[in-house]
Order: sequence, then C-alpha cells, then structure tokens
Amino acid sequence: MTRASHDRTLILLRHAKAEQGSGVDAERKLTDCGVRDAKAAGRWIAEHGYGADEVLCSPAVRTTMTCDAVATAGCSEAEVRHDRRIYNASPEALLEVLHDAPEDANVVLLVGHAPGLPSLASLLADGKGSTIAHEHMSEGFPTSGIAVLSYAGAWSELGFADARLERFGVGRG
Repeated sequence: MTRASHDRTLILLRHAKAEQGSGVDAERKLTDCGVRDAKAAGRWIAEHGYGADEVLCSPAVRTTMTCDAVATAGCSEAEVRHDRRIYNASPEALLEVLHDAPEDANVVLLVGHAPGLPSLASLLADGKGSTIAHEHMSEGFPTSGIAVLSYAGAWSELGFADARLERFGVGRG
C-alpha cells in the first residue's frame, strides 16, 4: 500500500491474555492461550496488509511476549522500542509517546494496556471512521484487541479527534 508522506497508520494492540496472580504486575507472562492469541493478532495485522515501520511497546513481560508472538506472523520486521511511559499509561501519556514517533515511520504499532490504550483509540477517533469498527470496539477492547486508525499529519501534531478508526479486530488462536 503506497502512502503519501503524511498519511499515517496507527495500530493499537492490547497485550494478549496474561497470567493472573499476586506477584509483580509487570512480570506477569502470557498464558498459553495468550501466546496463541498474540500470534493470531499478528496474522490478522498481516492479512489486512499492515506492516509496522516502528513498534512501541510497554516494557512489561506480557507486552514484550505479545510483540514477540506478533512478529512471528511477519507483520513487522521493525525493531521493538520499549518505552516505560507506555506501562499502564493514561491516554494523554500514550499520546505523548506517539508525539515522539519518528517522522519517517508511516505505520506505528503501539502495544500496551487497558484502560489507557482503549481510551486512546476512542479519543483519537472520536466517532470518526468505520461505523462497523466503532460498533465492534464499543463492545469492548479485550486482550489481543486491535484498533487500526488513519491520520494525516506529523506524529508530533497528533491530537484527540484527529484520526479515523478504520478497522477493529481481536486476535484469537
């Protein structure tokens, strides 16, 4: 897919299903089902023709494992950049992370957590885009949920209500 220099795609991926437990939250690993779902999310991204130029990921174990599994589907050969600001971040904090995305990256994949990531998707699209995608997203943004948004402009200028929700899917394996 050829894009003009300022046409951007943002893929927001909630990490796959993680172990429950009373240990350190950031160290929770994916369940076996979560690994399968993360691989399915990667296949979904690749099957819809998206490939990431930049991957931004929370440093939590479950998000790192999600990134690793997604990469096996071939949807991204980009190096994963772990950013502590993504871990359990608010939509506003996630927007700041996106403002720092390289301007030469036309497709950015951000792997993070609820509730910040689902809120970010809603605030960025603000009802604009595919009615079907908005309906699916309004039913919930489960683990391995994927929101694909389009945006025209510099990453540093992205703001709430500036994007369009193009697709919403859930990786299930």
